[in-house]
Amino acid sequence: MKESLTKHSLAHPKERDECEICQMKDHLFIHTKEKPHVSEVCGKQLKERSSLKTHLRTHKKEKSYVCQVCAKAFTKRGNLTVHLRIHKSEKPYVCEVCNKAFTQLCHLKRHLRAHTKQKPYVCEICGKRFTEKGNLLRHLRTHTKEKPYVWEVCSKAFIETGSLAKHLRTHTNEKPYICEICGKAFAERGNLIAHLRIHRNEKPYVCEVCSKAFTQVRSLKKNLRTHTKEKPYVCEVCSKAFAERGSMVRHLRTHTKEKPYVCEVCGKAFTQLCNLKAHLRTHPKKSLTCVKSATNHSR
Repeated sequence: MKESLTKHSLAHPKERDECEICQMKDHLFIHTKEKPHVSEVCGKQLKERSSLKTHLRTHKKEKSYVCQVCAKAFTKRGNLTVHLRIHKSEKPYVCEVCNKAFTQLCHLKRHLRAHTKQKPYVCEICGKRFTEKGNLLRHLRTHTKEKPYVWEVCSKAFIETGSLAKHLRTHTNEKPYICEICGKAFAERGNLIAHLRIHRNEKPYVCEVCSKAFTQVRSLKKNLRTHTKEKPYVCEVCSKAFAERGSMVRHLRTHTKEKPYVCEVCGKAFTQLCNLKAHLRTHPKKSLTCVKSATNHSR
């Protein structure tokens, strides 16, 4: 009897056997939306047992999968597999429209939306649409006023990690992005990319109204406001509106009495950098030379 049962079981594919007996419960949760596997550390609920195991590694800081090329470690085998493509220069996912290639399928899907103009992620509060889920989540924080990323030194809080990283560089004066042509360094990668267009004489952002071209998209947006007369930056104190964010920041100092630009010669302070530069011209050149020498010597 036992021998007959064993022979009979071999007639069924092993994969099907495992799915029906071991994995069917986890599979059904996809349909029922049930999340029975709960993290004892943070209470996060997950559909699959394997997902819970992977999640628990984030608490234990356990990174079992190590790259043999650069020693970078990962919590998931899949993340290591994707990472290895960087070393091998493998980009298996190719866009059928423009032939651009990617290391990950999710990156290709995201890229395809640039062609289809599809924006599947919709804000339930204001109806604004986004191509990426991450952008929607960051946008939602503008409604909830949530700023989960806080710098412990100055207690300044931010909506996203990227903004926190940029802010940290204002304390460290770190400029990790360096132009290979002229050696100029930048705190932000986007600024380096925009700077490289100056060397290449590239101006990809063109105004549809006046045909003026720009190296940066923010310069194009600024130009468009001269046509639309739009003033999106509003002072929280007096409700005065401005076309540029910098203008609003300078205006706010009239309320706060903040004067961040200080003359090193006489200690006089100013609300704007241009006013400080104009003031410095009133000092004899010898004084300025002494200040620069003293500054260099102290370094």
